Amino acid sequence: MSTRKTTLFYALLIAVASAAVGMVIASKLELAPTSAAQSSALGVPPANSAPLSGPVDAGTFRTIAKSMSPAVVNIRTESRQKQSQMTQFFGGDDDLLERFFGGGQRGGGNGRQQQERPQVTQAAGTGFIISAKDGLILTNNHVVEDATKIQVSLYAEDADVSYLARVVGRDPLSDSALIELTERPKHELVEVKFGDSAQMQPGDWVMAIGNPFGLAHTVSVGVISATERPFPITDGRSQDVLQTDAAINPGNSGGPLLNVRGEVVGVNTAIYTDSRQAGNIGIGFAIPINTVRELLPQLRSGKVTRGVIGVSVGTIPLDALEQLGLKERTGALVSSVNSGGPAEKAGVEPGDVILEFNGKPVKNRDELVGIVTRTKPGSTVPLKVLRDKVEKRLSVTIDELNLDAEASRTARSGNDPQEPDEQAGEGFGMTVGTLTGEMARRLRLPQGTEGVVITDIEAGSPAQRGGLARGDVLLQVNRRPVTSVADAARELGRVSSGATAFLLVMRNGQETFVTVRKE
Repeated sequence: MSTRKTTLFYALLIAVASAAVGMVIASKLELAPTSAAQSSALGVPPANSAPLSGPVDAGTFRTIAKSMSPAVVNIRTESRQKQSQMTQFFGGDDDLLERFFGGGQRGGGNGRQQQERPQVTQAAGTGFIISAKDGLILTNNHVVEDATKIQVSLYAEDADVSYLARVVGRDPLSDSALIELTERPKHELVEVKFGDSAQMQPGDWVMAIGNPFGLAHTVSVGVISATERPFPITDGRSQDVLQTDAAINPGNSGGPLLNVRGEVVGVNTAIYTDSRQAGNIGIGFAIPINTVRELLPQLRSGKVTRGVIGVSVGTIPLDALEQLGLKERTGALVSSVNSGGPAEKAGVEPGDVILEFNGKPVKNRDELVGIVTRTKPGSTVPLKVLRDKVEKRLSVTIDELNLDAEASRTARSGNDPQEPDEQAGEGFGMTVGTLTGEMARRLRLPQGTEGVVITDIEAGSPAQRGGLARGDVLLQVNRRPVTSVADAARELGRVSSGATAFLLVMRNGQETFVTVRKE
């Protein structure tokens, strides 16, 4: 069979293959003489949504590795700020999550010591070319964030040959960044093609081409382990990601996750590990390419804007449907409303259930967050909320999301209160006490706040499971104000065993709606 026919044969096999291949790509990229014919002025590159079907044979992954490796680049950065300890992303002592900055120091090192270097910090990651014409490369935000110098190496070129690049746009919430080559090779670049990440299902094959531990263009193959896995970005915000068991290790950040047609379906961003092991244990995460693809026009413009209405929302308690006035478990329960924010100005209150946003039904909390962030700041949209079993229609003007300000607000913590006269809330596992003037000052409560302070929470109690904490100030029980320990005891006592109590508490100067089921 002629070379041309063989190539066409393999291309046909790839087009009908089923599943997704591999995941981490963090390596250099060569510019092959043939460039992918998908160059765009960036707009939004087209995505192939044709069904993935057909057999996977001995040549499938070989063909993908050969054709896609030239579109993968190795990124080296320098920064004058210390890199953060990515293993502590989830918090705690177990180092559950590691981002992958590979090759942290010249001459070796495991990448963990680079955070101690006081001045110039070096890091490495991966990227992939999405526009050969414009020299545009997609990677992770955390790979190039705070970088003072970015160098890109290409596949099959000498390791000492690199090209300077600059950041075009970054987005911390999706951990994505667009960079542009400011120096160009003489030969033509190869670019990737986009697949449809919404097609991916557990069990689909995927491939990773990466630069783990400096081993350029290493290929790993696995399957999609899970989809829509919540991945924490900042306090109260997460991003749904693809989970894969394709081997991902430090140095793979920012590389493409490819399906069996060799199309990008994700941007590799993190691995799950523990304190005993810094490498792959079979759990890696990639940002779905559909999410990043939607942001490309904004990344190209240099700024990504998202909407915000200034509320914290939670899921609807399954045992509180009747008390809330719901026939089914839909909507998002407002737990708190930011002072002076769009929602407060619109009349939204803690304890409201948001049923519709801009005329569209809200299925759950995550859907509402997604709809709001995609809404253009400055636009005014209608809201339908349920309050005390009565539907109300409001209008809210969308503000622009500021992650730094949001993180600063949520980072505030309450003070440790003293314990005045107290009384236990039977069946809730908490003790409440009198809110004195001194206590109010120590807790920095707004002037005129009336309520009782929670002085103790039993471990494993309903109160603890409901999210209550020592130092919270209880303002209402089932929408009835409580201004004394006697009030709180009376209202909490009215709640039947097994029923859900709706509590309004003041925490860090902000009212928060909490549901607790009484034992």
